[in-house]
Amino acid sequence: MNKKMIKSVSTIFIFSILLILSSCDNKPKKADKKEAEKEVAKTVYPSDVIPFFDHWKLILGDGTNAGIANNFENKDFFYATNDKKEDWVVFKSPNGGNTHGTSNNTRTELAQVKKWYPKTANDKLTATLKVMNVSATGDARVAASHAVVVGQIHSADKHENEPLKIFYKKYPGHTKGSVFWHYEINTAGEDNSGRWDYSYAVWGDDFSVVGTDANTPPEEPKDGIALDEEFSYEIEVKDGIMNLKFTSEGHETKTFTKNLIESEYTTKDDIPEQTRKLFGPLGQDGVERKEAYAGEGCFFKLGTYNQTNGKSPEVNRNWCSGAETHGGDVKKQYADGNYAEVWFKTASITISSNSVSNDGYFSKNDLLYQKEAKH
Repeated sequence: MNKKMIKSVSTIFIFSILLILSSCDNKPKKADKKEAEKEVAKTVYPSDVIPFFDHWKLILGDGTNAGIANNFENKDFFYATNDKKEDWVVFKSPNGGNTHGTSNNTRTELAQVKKWYPKTANDKLTATLKVMNVSATGDARVAASHAVVVGQIHSADKHENEPLKIFYKKYPGHTKGSVFWHYEINTAGEDNSGRWDYSYAVWGDDFSVVGTDANTPPEEPKDGIALDEEFSYEIEVKDGIMNLKFTSEGHETKTFTKNLIESEYTTKDDIPEQTRKLFGPLGQDGVERKEAYAGEGCFFKLGTYNQTNGKSPEVNRNWCSGAETHGGDVKKQYADGNYAEVWFKTASITISSNSVSNDGYFSKNDLLYQKEAKH
C-alpha cells in the first residue's frame, strides 16, 4: 500500500471516530432522562385521570368559573395526585373566601353544562371517592359543621333548589364520619324562605345529629366511614324517579328511591318530625309544589362543596358554622386544617337525548359572583 492510500485510509478512520464521538455526545444523558420523566409526571392533569370533562364547567374555591377543565389544573383547588397506588383527582376548598352565585359556601365543583328534565330523564352519574379532610373548627351544635357535599342534583330554574345533596361529615376527635343524603323541597309559591331539607342516613348518622354545646360533639357513629376510606355512589334519574346506590367495602350496600315529579310534602301535616325539630325553629316550614321538580331543568354536580363557613351560628343554627376562616386567607386555612378536600378515583356520566344547554344557569351565577367580588 502506497503512502497516499495509507493517508487516505487514516483520514477516513479518524473522521469515522469523530462522527461516533459526536453521536455519543448528542445522546441524552441519564440525568437528562430523569429530568424529562419528572417533567412528564408534572403534566398529568385531572382530565387524564377521569376523561369526562367535556360535560362540565369547573367552579373553583375562589368563586371563579374555570370553564371546561381539560388539560387544566390549579394547585390551590384542583389537580391530579397519586397515592403510591393509583391516580386521583383532588378537589379542595377553604372554609372562607369568594363564593359562586348566591351560596354562602366555597366550592371546587364540577357543574354539568347541560340540564335535563326529571319527567323525561334517563341520566346517570357515578363516582368513587374518598374524603381526605373536613374543617378542623366549627360549632358542634351546627348541623353543617365539619361537613362537605360530594355530589348533587341541582335545579337550574325557579328557586334553584336541590333535590339531592350527598354529604360526608366527621367531628374532630372521631375516627368515623357519616355519609347521608338530603332532599330539599321545591317550595310552592314565589317565596323560597320556607324551604327545608330532609336527611337520610347511609352509613352513620343523618344531618340532624349534633353536639350538645359548641365544643361537645355527639357520640361517634358505629357504622361510619373514616377519612381516606373509599366509597361509591350511583345516581340515576329515569322517568321522574331518582334511584340512589351507595357501596363501600366492609359496609352494607344501601339503596334509596325518590319521586322527583310528585311531592309527598304538599301540606303542613306532611312535614316530617326530623324537619320540624331541625328547621321549624328557624321558620322554615314551607310546603312543596305538587309536581315537585317536574318541568324544571336539573343537572349534576360533583366535587367538594364545603359546608363549613365562618358565619355566626346565631344567624342560622343549621348552616352557619362559626368556623375559622382567617379572613379568607386560603394558605392560612390550609395550614391549620380549615378546609374540605375530596379525592375522586373514577366517575362517569350518562346524558339523555332530551337534555339541553345549561348556559342560562352559568350566565346568571357568574354575574352574581362578579358583582359580589367587586364589593
